[in-house]
Amino acid sequence: MTRATPRSAGEGPCRRLSALLGIDSAGPVVIGEVGQAHDGSLGLAHQFVDAIADAGAHAVKFQTHIAAAESTPAEPWRVRFSYQDETRFDYWRRMEFTEAQWQGLADHARERGLLFLSTPFSIEALELLERVGVAAWKVASGEVTNLEMVERMSGSLPVLLSSGMSALQEVDQAVDVVRKAGSEVLVMQCTSAYPTGPAQVGLNLLEEYRQRWDCGVGLSDHSGTVFPSLAAAALGADVLEVHVTLSRRMFGPDVPASVTVEELRQLCEGTRFIGEALESPVDKDAAAEGMHEMRRLFTKSLVAARPLGVGHRLESGDLVPKKPGGGIDPADRESILGRRLVRPLQQDQQLTAEDLES
Repeated sequence: MTRATPRSAGEGPCRRLSALLGIDSAGPVVIGEVGQAHDGSLGLAHQFVDAIADAGAHAVKFQTHIAAAESTPAEPWRVRFSYQDETRFDYWRRMEFTEAQWQGLADHARERGLLFLSTPFSIEALELLERVGVAAWKVASGEVTNLEMVERMSGSLPVLLSSGMSALQEVDQAVDVVRKAGSEVLVMQCTSAYPTGPAQVGLNLLEEYRQRWDCGVGLSDHSGTVFPSLAAAALGADVLEVHVTLSRRMFGPDVPASVTVEELRQLCEGTRFIGEALESPVDKDAAAEGMHEMRRLFTKSLVAARPLGVGHRLESGDLVPKKPGGGIDPADRESILGRRLVRPLQQDQQLTAEDLES
């Protein structure tokens, strides 16, 4: 398989994720990613829900790990960051919440007006989240080739595919699986580098994905700044996902790749501004016509450079452009040179069509 199956002519492109999720807002859907930033603390996880809601995001996203279902004690560390976990497996186990605790987080998010999302890393985690309820499914970068998982996610809710570790043909396969099951698919550009440098962001891929799969696109950013997300919003991205930290002094491997709550608020404000701007095309000629009074104040008219008498034939040095506007435009100077005055002009008096011989 080299390419995802294209849609039939009647299907059309993927609707915006905001429409699929019932969000009435200009600009992309903004997801505040908690990931493992709660460090296994349920209270801190709830604090993230409040902070992300206060910042104005549309959704909060967690990761649901069940250590025994997704990993083995032999899993190596990506970065050995934990002071209390002997193995990566121990760390995943410490990140687990009970189903009742996940339900509490989901209920809290909904009470705060947030969509609740969490990425499952095993079928067991997926089944738990099905019972809890999520607004959409997010396929993690490392799970794109786990087609059993992708298929289980597909069929009703929108599916967001993160492309961070995948070649295009691997994403082709996942897109086909999602569409054959009947779900809308959205492909997210993601660079699995923490933090991501500007040369690694891949903003060019947003349009490539849109064309290749005829679908909505998004950016899952790990730069630790708001800049790539604002740029993606200006390029028409449907969804933005950023890791969030309550402070840059917090513990955890994702802090350098996260934005602060204050930066998330700025991002949300910026993307809404950009979204409204993109949805509001401006007719330049109509805009200029509507600024008649401003044009009169700030543009210039041709005026007499010195007193000029009746019958004087106008020469280049006779006229200078000065404010206010509303008279003969300086751009028309050449067309009136050589014509005679039928009335005298004082210095700085505006020239009008009635001052000129026919």
